Amino acid sequence: MMNNKSSVQARFVQIKSALLDQIESGEMSPGDKVLSENQLAESFSVSRMTARRALTELVDEGILARTQGVGTFVSDSRPMSSILEIRSIDDEITQRGHHYSNRVLSVESIQTSEQPSVWLGVAVNSLAFQTKIVHMENGLAIQLEERLVNPLLAPEYIQQDFTQTTANHYLSKVARLTQADHSVEAILPDQEMAHILDIPIAQPCLKLSRRTYSSKGIVSYARLYHPGNRYRIGGHLDFHPTN
Repeated sequence: MMNNKSSVQARFVQIKSALLDQIESGEMSPGDKVLSENQLAESFSVSRMTARRALTELVDEGILARTQGVGTFVSDSRPMSSILEIRSIDDEITQRGHHYSNRVLSVESIQTSEQPSVWLGVAVNSLAFQTKIVHMENGLAIQLEERLVNPLLAPEYIQQDFTQTTANHYLSKVARLTQADHSVEAILPDQEMAHILDIPIAQPCLKLSRRTYSSKGIVSYARLYHPGNRYRIGGHLDFHPTN
């Protein structure tokens, strides 16, 4: 039989889950005001203390923001990556004061089929290096990186320990980047991607496709997948009028 302590815990978790479902489904958007403690307590038939705990934990997690005397609102605290510069994902995360970790899913040599050959600007059946890595912020997956690398420009890429460095850091050292092309689109994950990122299969993702160049040619082609509810991409531009 469930004791009172675990029953209270289950009820506050239920409130958190219900609010998160509303946010992730788009029923509530950043800036929307959420129900008060009293309203949540009445709606879920719990004590005000239980409702307060649910709201407080969501505020502490950055999902909600509380304004004294006004109420509690949906926050937009997803980390944001700049589309105007190329930065290593671990630097982005540690600069926010958060913990970076990763899972290396695969590191291998492949023979390029037609499409990867186009991406790297090489002949079909050329040798290429391929890595697949999940990057995490405070233990939560925020990016799946699938990368193809031209071995002529980074011959020791496949020998690197990617638990200790990132592809971006390594490639920046051995093949100084001079240009980059990238595009962003919204996609739905397939079953495998949803499992890797630990998200529902109906959760939209941001897909950033990026091809990087050195003075000697195309260095790599990367596809970076981010859960849309955990990540943003943006930037700031200064426009200086000319005389």
